[in-house]
Amino acid sequence: MAFDADEEILQDFLVEAGEILEKLSEQLVDLEQHPDDSDLLNAIFRGFHTVKGGAGFLQLEALVNCCHSAENVFDTLRNHKRKVDSELMDVVLEALDNVNAMFEEVRNHEEPTPAPDELIARLDALALPEGEGAPVADPQPEHEESEPAEDGGDITDDEFEQLLDALQDEKSEGQAPASDSGASSGDREGSGDDEITDDEFEALLDQLHGKGQFAGAPAGEDEAVSKEEKPAAKAEGGGSDDLITDDEFEKLLDDLHGKGGSPTAGGESSGPKEPSAAKEPPAPKEPSKPKTEAPKPGKPETKGAATPAMPAREHAPAAETTVRVDTKRLDDIMNMVGELVLVRNRLQRLGAESEDEHMHKAVSNLDVVTTDLQSAVMQTRMQPIKKVFGRFPRVVRDLARNLKKEVNLVMHGEDTDLDKNLVEALSDPLVHLVRNSVDHGIEAPEVREKAGKPRQGTVTLSAEQEGDHILLFIEDDGAGMDPEVLRRKAVEKGIYDQDAADRLTDSECFNLIFAAGFSTKEQISDVSGRGVGMDVVKTKIGQLNGQLSIESQLGKGSRIVIKVPLTLAIMPTLMIMLGDQSFALPLVNVVEIFHLDLTKTNIVDGRECIVVREKVFPLFHIKRWLVRDGTSQEVPENAHVVIVAMGTKQVGFVVDQLVGQEEVVIKPLGRALQGTPGMAGATITGDGRIALIIDVPSLLQHYG
Repeated sequence: MAFDADEEILQDFLVEAGEILEKLSEQLVDLEQHPDDSDLLNAIFRGFHTVKGGAGFLQLEALVNCCHSAENVFDTLRNHKRKVDSELMDVVLEALDNVNAMFEEVRNHEEPTPAPDELIARLDALALPEGEGAPVADPQPEHEESEPAEDGGDITDDEFEQLLDALQDEKSEGQAPASDSGASSGDREGSGDDEITDDEFEALLDQLHGKGQFAGAPAGEDEAVSKEEKPAAKAEGGGSDDLITDDEFEKLLDDLHGKGGSPTAGGESSGPKEPSAAKEPPAPKEPSKPKTEAPKPGKPETKGAATPAMPAREHAPAAETTVRVDTKRLDDIMNMVGELVLVRNRLQRLGAESEDEHMHKAVSNLDVVTTDLQSAVMQTRMQPIKKVFGRFPRVVRDLARNLKKEVNLVMHGEDTDLDKNLVEALSDPLVHLVRNSVDHGIEAPEVREKAGKPRQGTVTLSAEQEGDHILLFIEDDGAGMDPEVLRRKAVEKGIYDQDAADRLTDSECFNLIFAAGFSTKEQISDVSGRGVGMDVVKTKIGQLNGQLSIESQLGKGSRIVIKVPLTLAIMPTLMIMLGDQSFALPLVNVVEIFHLDLTKTNIVDGRECIVVREKVFPLFHIKRWLVRDGTSQEVPENAHVVIVAMGTKQVGFVVDQLVGQEEVVIKPLGRALQGTPGMAGATITGDGRIALIIDVPSLLQHYG
């Protein structure tokens, strides 16, 4: 690879090709569901074609070869010479995996490893029309057929040369107009013997574009004008719809190709312009680039009319409206905005104590500006969750084939935005939950039929925003979970004794699957069921200050709900006091607050509990855990109780004082405090003091 190539060109290729490859993964799985969708076939063909073009420009031969073979397969498919089936998709997806692997190597400035010869051979075999056995030497026959269909008639130099040679063999004799020699001299090295007659050129165009498009003389001119010449023709002819006269056209040809008599018939003079366009070295590959979703400026795609050249020119400035920014820089800006939020909180506290009206006004203005700035900076870090969802069609498809199940994946709310760091952090937990739904949830097709269900199971993945949180749902219409089986397993594994297990609600039973080492699979597979994974998922979601809950109905299916904050940098909290120390409870965990007479508590299983609206909550005096000498202090008769939730579990925390709600910026703990159980980080409060942020799950796990 030419790694000494302009770094900016390489980066542009990485961004553009990266987007195309991400999309290809979804499109290929979609194609398996809709094998006759010609738009989809053409989109995939163009995807491989565009990546090949960019890779060729950077001299990445291994990448070019693999994309070229895959492109040939889709050329055959879109010409209806072969049908899409699962075996073909297996080979194409393997090719895509190889392309992705090479792409990663290029990203790391390494030479790409060529795809295995066996894979290329299988692709080349699939590029042949069904029933043919000879290897594919050149994609020319497919291109001849395919170009009239979609691709606007772009053929490579070699293909054009071969077509001319083929015609030349048939009719070696013939007169060609003078302008032909002028135009094609670049192609044919000026040898007059190789020139073709007007009729031959018409026949050639008919072969390429189908009959009838070039019958009328002026129309022929307009259709056959090459991509490079078109803007010039437009300028000369004055207006896209006005046909130009023969004399004007001759003058245009003279300008382009040098003087030389040319016949007056427009249809004839249109001939040479196709060779001239084809001979521009990199041009034939480039015009197809704009067919991807991200058009490049200044490379208009025209099919024959001059007008399409204009929109591309109008859109050209759009490419300059975006700037590529290193995410570290965004993180730094976010940190600075966080500091500004802390200063604002401090000023608000001071402003409240002051009686100066101007001070009040200035502080409230600062509050508005800081809030707007904070949300604007957060927007720059936002990404659609589609970045995560995009990989699932492939995951589900491969897994279903592996397990011999029929599974349909449905996705909603892919455009929901959330913090970039969250998008990356949610990727692994979601993959595990989706794999789990396919493996454990969806039954085999025969079992589903016996139960009166359709053979094909459905896994639904959806996302939606709720206030400053994102809700993610993973649903399946599979077997559901049996609470009794889960209770029995919990006793077998020694997690609960029989009495405690019997008292578990169904919801608490479902949550047992998140316990470490807990698995209901009788047979261990390489997919899931080793009893690791779900506990890791829960830990990961907990680290994101998120919550997990499960709903399930035996025979009907299961639904896992994940609730995570929109951003990890700034967190709404409830500020509390334990003794004379400040602590922050993440608001996502807080359910309700009330004042309680502590003399009216009960003891259940040796643990202090309270009954609120006929619900029993375990009660914890967290001051004893978090404040020095907290255990030796007397328990007051009355206290504030904060009910907090983790998943489906709810407990009560006894606190000394409630300060109020405050948005805090999370600062990591220093080295001496890192790993302290129950602590998620620290922050600076409005009155300038340091407050520790409580990590509710790890606090209860360690002390409770």
